[in-house]
Amino acid sequence: MFPEEFISRIKQQSYLDTEGLTEALQKPAEASIRVNRHKWPSPVTGYECVRWEPDGYYIPGRPLFTPDPLFHAGVYYPQESSSMFTGEVFRQLAGDMRSVRVLDLCGAPGGKSTNLSAILDDDSLLVSNEVIGSRAAILAENITKWGVGNAIVTQNDPSRFASLPGFFDVIVIDAPCSGEGMFRSPLAVTEWSVANTRLCSERQRRIVMESWPALKPGGILIYSTCTFNPAENEENIGWIRENTDSESLEIDITGMEEITTVQYRDITGYGFYPGRVRGSGFFTAALRKPGDKGTSVRMAGRKSPAMPSRLAGRIKELVSFDNDRLIMVKNRVIALAAGISVFNHIREKLTVVKSGTLIGDLKNDLLVPAHDLAMSVRQKPGVWPEYNMTTDEATAFLRHGQVNPAAMPGGRVLMRYRGVPLGFGNNLGSRLNNGYPQAWRMRMDRPDNYSEIL
Repeated sequence: MFPEEFISRIKQQSYLDTEGLTEALQKPAEASIRVNRHKWPSPVTGYECVRWEPDGYYIPGRPLFTPDPLFHAGVYYPQESSSMFTGEVFRQLAGDMRSVRVLDLCGAPGGKSTNLSAILDDDSLLVSNEVIGSRAAILAENITKWGVGNAIVTQNDPSRFASLPGFFDVIVIDAPCSGEGMFRSPLAVTEWSVANTRLCSERQRRIVMESWPALKPGGILIYSTCTFNPAENEENIGWIRENTDSESLEIDITGMEEITTVQYRDITGYGFYPGRVRGSGFFTAALRKPGDKGTSVRMAGRKSPAMPSRLAGRIKELVSFDNDRLIMVKNRVIALAAGISVFNHIREKLTVVKSGTLIGDLKNDLLVPAHDLAMSVRQKPGVWPEYNMTTDEATAFLRHGQVNPAAMPGGRVLMRYRGVPLGFGNNLGSRLNNGYPQAWRMRMDRPDNYSEIL
């Protein structure tokens, strides 16, 4: 099933159990989710917790997520359990830091970004980047559904970030790789070659070194791949450490016996290998950049037009964002993911896809609320008339079908399912105008015997 060159190489990797690994790669990985505690504070029962992620849970079988309204509401994110370890690395190395700036350089589809977004404090900023346009759109969608409001989504080549020298306290790079950890997929096996592993290793070094200037002195790089290849993992980290004079950082994995410590020269990495872990293959390591971490960056960005105080007062009745984050662009009201000066500093250097939370559009002095606002955990309760939908109504709403408006309040209504917002509707009496984004609508039927995740 697997290429001979691959089998020959992993037999030389002393920390791998070749037989156990290849046997496990021929069986499905366990599915897992990470719960958004901003939206779902209730206890989760009936599932086993992922050891290194307090909000991560293993889900039996191969569940369908698309028919579940809570998935569309951003209540949970289906994320591979091994990759959830990035959140634990961040908590141990930077979790006590406040007002930090974090770059998730290869952010799509959004698993690590939504995880980091949930960990960061209110005054911190996440810049989540993806170079490919279609993937950047998916990233922005998932960030919107998560609803925390502290993330900017950008679409830039890694080399562009050198224009922000010393700007970020932490850079997370889940580098494009040869994908050996995904060898449960026949396509991943078919696409693998020795030549491609070499190209991946070279590209990973380029990505790290081109973005390295953006990391603040004393800042932290969290590097990861989903492959077993030493040239893309520990050898690459060793090369980066030597060429940057950085320090290898260790993570406390007490009680996490499934994780394999990988030693290479003066580098410590952490491997997740099927047969030992219940997820897919994964590798991560962290480095600290040399220098004084107290160095600050001067902001010289131009000012955005001030929002009229009367309008700012109205917006503050809807959401809990600082005034410094509220701007108006033409008729659009936006709550930025950071203060205006910080945002403008980024916007002058990078292509921004999503700047924060779109509150809505002003039309004839009336605010038409955006879907972003419905998804936002910063939305204040009790502002809008609400309607709690049944399962059939929620499914129809997500499919952009018609929901009978007879039982709900007139005018603008916040549509909820099991107490969680799904979007806005506008009850015109004879029909409900559906505010759920057409491009995001549910495109599959809900099975009759479907069982929801939570």
